[in-house]
Amino acid sequence: MFPKNHLIINAQKVERYLYIIEKGIARAYSNTDKEQTTFWFGEETDFILSFNSYINQQPGYENIELLEDSILHRISNNTLQNLYQNHVGLANWGRKLAELELIKTEERLINKQFKTATERYQQLIRETPSLIKRVQLGHIASYLGVTQVTLSRIRAELK
Repeated sequence: MFPKNHLIINAQKVERYLYIIEKGIARAYSNTDKEQTTFWFGEETDFILSFNSYINQQPGYENIELLEDSILHRISNNTLQNLYQNHVGLANWGRKLAELELIKTEERLINKQFKTATERYQQLIRETPSLIKRVQLGHIASYLGVTQVTLSRIRAELK
C-alpha cells in the first residue's frame, strides 16, 4: 500500500521497477518554470514506468505521483528482462504492451494538436469517466492544456 501523494517515479532518478496499479490512480507530470504539466493518468490495471529509465537506464522526464492511496505491484526491470529472455510468450506480451503505449502516446499528441479543448474534454469523459470524479480539476485542466477557468467554462457549456 502506497499513500496518496507518494512520488513513485522521480524525474531525477533512474527507475528500476515497473509498477501495475491494482487499486488507485496516478498522474505523470513534468515541471516547468511556473507550473506542473500533467500528461498522463493511470488507473487500475495500468502500468507505471518511465520509458527512458526502462529502455536507456537514464533518469526519466517525468514525475509520477499517486492521487489516491494505492495498491501497486512491482517487478524489477532486471527480472522482467530475464523473463523476456526465457519466455517467448511473455516477451511478445511486453512488445504488445509497448506498442499499445506508443499508440496512446501518439493519440495524445495528435489530440493536443488537432482537437479543441472541448473535444479533448468530451473524449476524456467518454473514455475514462471515472477520472472526472477522482482527479482534481486542476490536474484535468493541465492535462487538457487549458486553465481551470477555461475548463469550468467548458463544463458549464456542456451541461
